[in-house]
Amino acid sequence: MSSLIKTDEEYRNWIKEVSKRFRHSQLKAAVKVNSEMLRFYWELGRDIAIMSEKAKYGSGFYNTISSDLKDVFPDIKSFSTTNLKYMRYFYEMYPSASENHPQVEDELLIDGNRPRSGDDLEMVFCIPWGHNKLIIDKCKENPEKALFYVKKTLENNWSRAVLMNFLDTDLYERQGKAITNFSITLPEEKGELAQAITKDPYNFDFISIREKYNEKELKDALLDNIEKFLIELGNGFAYVGREVELNIGKTENFVDLLFYNYKLHCFFVVEVKIGEFQSGDMGQLGTYMVAVNHQIKGEADGPTLGLILCKSKDNVKAQYALEASSQPMGIAVYDINRFLPEDYKSSLPTIEEIEAEFKG
Repeated sequence: MSSLIKTDEEYRNWIKEVSKRFRHSQLKAAVKVNSEMLRFYWELGRDIAIMSEKAKYGSGFYNTISSDLKDVFPDIKSFSTTNLKYMRYFYEMYPSASENHPQVEDELLIDGNRPRSGDDLEMVFCIPWGHNKLIIDKCKENPEKALFYVKKTLENNWSRAVLMNFLDTDLYERQGKAITNFSITLPEEKGELAQAITKDPYNFDFISIREKYNEKELKDALLDNIEKFLIELGNGFAYVGREVELNIGKTENFVDLLFYNYKLHCFFVVEVKIGEFQSGDMGQLGTYMVAVNHQIKGEADGPTLGLILCKSKDNVKAQYALEASSQPMGIAVYDINRFLPEDYKSSLPTIEEIEAEFKG
């Protein structure tokens, strides 16, 4: 050992490398086991579908299969009647799922690589069975929608709870739907990526707020739930700051919310409006974006993107306003469906409360 390990630092680095290789092997083994199990479920679902169609078996067929398989494998809990039905649904959702790409599981573990588009169906074997069942429940007879959620689960490492939230809030219908000018202000590939990270509407049901809220209360509520807010914004966003100061000419200006998207390698300015979108909002946002480009953006960063989040908007007015701007920005609404009682104390102190505090 002494001839191999020359210094304490070298030894510590070797231990780290061994640990890294071991964790990588563990992860590969876990993914492989999950994949093989799901392939078995798909095959069993296929067999059940074919046998049922040929023999015109009724619903009692599942009870019979369940009972017979439990007799053979008494310690296995996977062969319940309900689970067998899900296996058939699994096959019927993806009847063309291929088993010709065994390298896919390994690709998922190396530097964040994802299967190529031709391997889309292989992805269904790479997420947990519980996730697949949730997707089947919410995406019946819509394989395209189901695969959207499978991809998002893999890309973002969603837990079952996070997946359920996005299924319940119809992310598939909202994703990439904000009105933007990215197609005319950004190079084609980057414009498509920027469009893909938008939503319309954004769902803010994770916050608690009075129905007659003001902008400060809304921003407070969003930042009190910053982790959920970042999840709703989408993969790749990092929070930079709120009310970020920008000196423009002789005036001090403050960006509502500033983020950085490490996938697009650019800053992302968000302005929050509690009313309907107004064309004048574009000028304010555009000015802030240019200021960020001059004062904050680094040489390696791309052009700053902007987003106006408003309570409502006229889509035609929004589209016209965007076409008139040279800055890459978008406009989307947000939804809040749960409100606190109106007599709930606001987080914003009144003038009377401030004066009383000074007098006291």
